[in-house]
Amino acid sequence: MINNPALPLYYKIYSELRTRILNGYYKDGKLPPEMELCKEFKASRITVRNALEQLRREGLIVRSKGSGTFIKRVESEEELTRLTGFTDEMKGKKVSSKVLENKLVSVPLEAQEQFGLPAGTLVVLLKRVRYIDGKPIAIESAYLNPSVDLRILNILHKDMETSSLYHFLQDELSIMLSYAEEILEVTKVSKEEAQLLNIKHGECAILRKRYTYTETGKCVEYVLSVYRGDEYKFRVIRK
Repeated sequence: MINNPALPLYYKIYSELRTRILNGYYKDGKLPPEMELCKEFKASRITVRNALEQLRREGLIVRSKGSGTFIKRVESEEELTRLTGFTDEMKGKKVSSKVLENKLVSVPLEAQEQFGLPAGTLVVLLKRVRYIDGKPIAIESAYLNPSVDLRILNILHKDMETSSLYHFLQDELSIMLSYAEEILEVTKVSKEEAQLLNIKHGECAILRKRYTYTETGKCVEYVLSVYRGDEYKFRVIRK
Protein backbone atom coordinates (compact mmCIF):
# COMPACT_ATOMS: atom_id res chain seq x y z
CA MET A 1 0.00 0.00 0.00
CA ILE A 2 1.17 3.58 -0.69
CA ASN A 3 3.28 4.85 2.21
CA ASN A 4 2.50 8.55 2.15
CA PRO A 5 1.14 10.14 5.36
CA ALA A 6 -0.27 13.07 3.39
CA LEU A 7 -2.78 10.85 1.58
CA PRO A 8 -6.15 9.99 3.17
CA LEU A 9 -6.53 6.35 4.20
CA TYR A 10 -9.48 5.72 1.89
CA TYR A 11 -7.34 6.71 -1.10
CA LYS A 12 -4.51 4.39 -0.03
CA ILE A 13 -6.99 1.51 0.25
CA TYR A 14 -8.57 2.42 -3.10
CA SER A 15 -5.15 2.55 -4.78
CA GLU A 16 -4.07 -0.80 -3.33
CA LEU A 17 -7.32 -2.54 -4.32
CA ARG A 18 -7.19 -0.96 -7.77
CA THR A 19 -3.68 -2.29 -8.31
CA ARG A 20 -4.74 -5.75 -7.17
CA ILE A 21 -7.78 -5.76 -9.47
CA LEU A 22 -5.83 -4.64 -12.53
CA ASN A 23 -3.11 -7.22 -11.84
CA GLY A 24 -5.58 -10.09 -11.48
CA TYR A 25 -4.95 -10.61 -7.76
CA TYR A 26 -8.48 -11.81 -7.03
CA LYS A 27 -8.65 -14.95 -9.16
CA ASP A 28 -12.28 -15.70 -8.35
CA GLY A 29 -13.39 -12.24 -9.54
CA LYS A 30 -14.73 -11.27 -6.13
CA LEU A 31 -13.40 -8.91 -3.45
CA PRO A 32 -13.32 -9.95 0.22
CA PRO A 33 -16.24 -8.84 2.42
CA GLU A 34 -16.12 -5.33 3.85
CA MET A 35 -15.31 -6.52 7.37
CA GLU A 36 -12.30 -8.49 6.11
CA LEU A 37 -11.05 -5.41 4.32
CA CYS A 38 -11.58 -3.33 7.48
CA LYS A 39 -9.47 -5.82 9.44
CA GLU A 40 -6.75 -6.04 6.77
CA PHE A 41 -6.33 -2.28 6.36
CA LYS A 42 -7.13 -1.40 9.99
CA ALA A 43 -9.83 1.00 8.81
CA SER A 44 -13.43 1.82 9.63
CA ARG A 45 -16.27 0.51 7.51
CA ILE A 46 -17.01 4.03 6.23
CA THR A 47 -13.40 4.42 5.04
CA VAL A 48 -13.49 1.07 3.23
CA ARG A 49 -16.84 1.93 1.64
CA ASN A 50 -15.43 5.24 0.35
CA ALA A 51 -12.58 3.33 -1.29
CA LEU A 52 -15.00 0.82 -2.83
CA GLU A 53 -17.26 3.60 -4.08
CA GLN A 54 -14.34 5.15 -5.96
CA LEU A 55 -13.64 1.77 -7.61
CA ARG A 56 -17.32 1.49 -8.52
CA ARG A 57 -17.32 4.95 -10.10
CA GLU A 58 -14.36 3.92 -12.27
CA GLY A 59 -16.30 0.91 -13.46
CA LEU A 60 -13.88 -1.60 -11.92
CA ILE A 61 -16.33 -3.27 -9.55
CA VAL A 62 -20.01 -4.00 -9.17
CA ARG A 63 -21.66 -4.20 -5.75
CA SER A 64 -24.61 -6.47 -5.16
CA LYS A 65 -26.53 -6.29 -1.89
CA GLY A 66 -26.42 -9.64 -0.20
CA SER A 67 -24.00 -11.15 -2.74
CA GLY A 68 -20.82 -9.10 -2.38
CA THR A 69 -18.48 -7.03 -4.50
CA PHE A 70 -17.48 -8.35 -7.92
CA ILE A 71 -14.79 -7.28 -10.38
CA LYS A 72 -16.09 -6.12 -13.75
CA ARG A 73 -14.55 -7.60 -16.87
CA VAL A 74 -12.01 -5.20 -18.42
CA GLU A 75 -13.09 -4.05 -21.87
CA SER A 76 -10.63 -3.93 -24.75
CA GLU A 77 -11.98 -0.60 -25.89
CA GLU A 78 -11.93 2.56 -23.86
CA GLU A 79 -14.96 3.81 -21.96
CA LEU A 80 -14.99 7.59 -22.03
CA THR A 81 -16.81 7.75 -18.70
CA ARG A 82 -13.68 6.52 -16.87
CA LEU A 83 -10.84 8.87 -15.95
CA THR A 84 -7.77 6.77 -16.72
CA GLY A 85 -4.53 7.00 -18.63
CA PHE A 86 -3.54 4.98 -21.68
CA THR A 87 -1.67 2.34 -19.65
CA ASP A 88 -4.68 1.51 -17.50
CA GLU A 89 -7.12 1.80 -20.41
CA MET A 90 -5.25 -1.01 -22.15
CA LYS A 91 -4.72 -3.21 -19.10
CA GLY A 92 -4.42 -6.82 -20.17
CA LYS A 93 -2.56 -5.93 -23.36
CA LYS A 94 1.15 -5.29 -23.91
CA VAL A 95 1.47 -1.52 -23.76
CA SER A 96 4.69 0.29 -24.67
CA SER A 97 5.77 3.81 -25.60
CA LYS A 98 8.40 5.69 -27.55
CA VAL A 99 9.25 9.15 -26.27
CA LEU A 100 9.58 11.72 -29.06
CA GLU A 101 9.89 14.81 -26.86
CA ASN A 102 10.15 15.47 -23.13
CA LYS A 103 11.01 19.12 -22.69
CA LEU A 104 9.89 22.61 -21.68
CA VAL A 105 7.88 24.60 -24.23
CA SER A 106 5.70 27.72 -24.21
CA VAL A 107 2.16 27.03 -23.09
CA PRO A 108 -0.02 26.40 -26.18
CA LEU A 109 -2.65 29.04 -26.93
CA GLU A 110 -5.55 26.60 -26.43
CA ALA A 111 -4.39 25.80 -22.88
CA GLN A 112 -3.51 29.28 -21.58
CA GLU A 113 -6.95 30.04 -20.16
CA GLN A 114 -7.44 26.58 -18.63
CA PHE A 115 -3.95 26.56 -17.10
CA GLY A 116 -4.34 30.16 -15.92
CA LEU A 117 -0.96 31.05 -17.41
CA PRO A 118 0.12 34.02 -19.56
CA ALA A 119 1.55 33.51 -23.05
CA GLY A 120 5.18 32.45 -23.05
CA THR A 121 5.05 30.61 -19.72
CA LEU A 122 6.96 27.35 -19.85
CA VAL A 123 5.14 24.04 -19.41
CA VAL A 124 6.22 20.43 -19.89
CA LEU A 125 5.57 18.71 -23.23
CA LEU A 126 5.64 14.92 -23.15
CA LYS A 127 5.10 13.58 -26.67
CA ARG A 128 4.97 9.81 -27.17
CA VAL A 129 3.93 7.17 -29.66
CA ARG A 130 1.76 4.62 -27.85
CA TYR A 131 1.84 0.97 -28.88
CA ILE A 132 -0.45 -1.99 -28.18
CA ASP A 133 1.08 -5.42 -28.70
CA GLY A 134 3.89 -3.78 -30.67
CA LYS A 135 1.62 -1.90 -33.09
CA PRO A 136 1.54 1.94 -33.09
CA ILE A 137 -1.94 3.07 -32.04
CA ALA A 138 -1.67 6.73 -31.07
CA ILE A 139 0.52 9.82 -30.95
CA GLU A 140 -0.01 11.56 -27.63
CA SER A 141 1.19 15.10 -26.82
CA ALA A 142 0.64 15.89 -23.12
CA TYR A 143 1.18 19.46 -21.89
CA LEU A 144 1.59 19.54 -18.09
CA ASN A 145 1.05 22.57 -15.88
CA PRO A 146 3.90 23.03 -13.35
CA SER A 147 2.01 25.82 -11.57
CA VAL A 148 -0.20 23.10 -10.03
CA ASP A 149 2.88 21.48 -8.43
CA LEU A 150 6.49 22.34 -9.27
CA ARG A 151 7.45 18.67 -8.82
CA ILE A 152 5.79 18.03 -12.18
CA LEU A 153 9.12 19.20 -13.60
CA ASN A 154 10.64 15.96 -12.29
CA ILE A 155 9.08 14.21 -15.27
CA LEU A 156 11.83 15.75 -17.42
CA HIS A 157 14.26 13.31 -15.80
CA LYS A 158 12.04 10.22 -15.78
CA ASP A 159 12.00 7.32 -18.22
CA MET A 160 8.53 7.87 -19.65
CA GLU A 161 8.83 4.97 -22.07
CA THR A 162 8.19 2.62 -19.15
CA SER A 163 6.30 4.88 -16.72
CA SER A 164 2.62 5.81 -16.57
CA LEU A 165 1.94 9.55 -16.52
CA TYR A 166 -1.18 9.19 -14.37
CA HIS A 167 0.61 6.95 -11.88
CA PHE A 168 3.37 9.57 -11.67
CA LEU A 169 0.87 12.35 -10.97
CA GLN A 170 -1.33 10.45 -8.53
CA ASP A 171 0.98 7.99 -6.78
CA GLU A 172 4.29 9.89 -6.72
CA LEU A 173 3.08 13.47 -6.48
CA SER A 174 -0.25 12.79 -4.73
CA ILE A 175 -2.10 15.01 -7.22
CA MET A 176 -5.68 13.77 -7.10
CA LEU A 177 -7.32 13.83 -10.53
CA SER A 178 -11.04 14.55 -10.37
CA TYR A 179 -12.50 14.94 -13.88
CA ALA A 180 -11.69 15.66 -17.51
CA GLU A 181 -13.28 17.51 -20.40
CA GLU A 182 -12.83 15.87 -23.80
CA ILE A 183 -13.48 16.71 -27.45
CA LEU A 184 -13.36 14.10 -30.22
CA GLU A 185 -12.97 15.03 -33.87
CA VAL A 186 -12.30 13.24 -37.13
CA THR A 187 -9.06 14.36 -38.75
CA LYS A 188 -6.61 13.32 -41.45
CA VAL A 189 -3.07 12.40 -40.50
CA SER A 190 -0.11 14.46 -41.64
CA LYS A 191 2.89 12.93 -43.38
CA GLU A 192 4.82 12.75 -40.09
CA GLU A 193 1.87 11.23 -38.22
CA ALA A 194 1.35 8.67 -40.96
CA GLN A 195 4.97 7.56 -40.70
CA LEU A 196 4.79 7.25 -36.91
CA LEU A 197 1.50 5.31 -37.02
CA ASN A 198 2.51 3.21 -40.02
CA ILE A 199 -0.51 4.21 -42.10
CA LYS A 200 -1.01 6.12 -45.35
CA HIS A 201 -0.71 9.90 -45.50
CA GLY A 202 -4.17 11.49 -45.42
CA GLU A 203 -5.97 8.56 -43.80
CA CYS A 204 -8.71 9.38 -41.32
CA ALA A 205 -7.92 9.28 -37.62
CA ILE A 206 -9.49 10.31 -34.32
CA LEU A 207 -8.26 13.56 -32.77
CA ARG A 208 -8.83 13.66 -29.04
CA LYS A 209 -8.42 16.83 -26.95
CA ARG A 210 -8.46 16.39 -23.19
CA TYR A 211 -8.27 18.81 -20.25
CA THR A 212 -7.74 17.06 -16.91
CA TYR A 213 -8.55 18.75 -13.59
CA THR A 214 -7.51 18.14 -9.99
CA GLU A 215 -9.78 17.90 -6.95
CA THR A 216 -9.23 21.62 -6.38
CA GLY A 217 -10.39 22.47 -9.91
CA LYS A 218 -6.95 23.28 -11.38
CA CYS A 219 -6.21 22.16 -14.92
CA VAL A 220 -3.05 20.04 -14.69
CA GLU A 221 -2.97 18.54 -18.18
CA TYR A 222 -3.89 19.30 -21.77
CA VAL A 223 -3.49 16.36 -24.15
CA LEU A 224 -3.71 16.18 -27.92
CA SER A 225 -3.89 12.58 -29.16
CA VAL A 226 -4.19 11.19 -32.68
CA TYR A 227 -5.56 7.62 -32.77
CA ARG A 228 -5.58 5.25 -35.71
CA GLY A 229 -9.18 4.92 -36.85
CA ASP A 230 -8.71 1.30 -37.92
CA GLU A 231 -7.27 0.05 -34.64
CA TYR A 232 -8.99 1.96 -31.86
CA LYS A 233 -12.53 2.69 -30.75
CA PHE A 234 -14.23 4.60 -27.96
CA ARG A 235 -17.39 3.63 -26.15
CA VAL A 236 -19.60 6.12 -24.31
CA ILE A 237 -21.91 4.97 -21.54
CA ARG A 238 -24.65 7.40 -20.55
CA LYS A 239 -26.35 7.00 -17.17
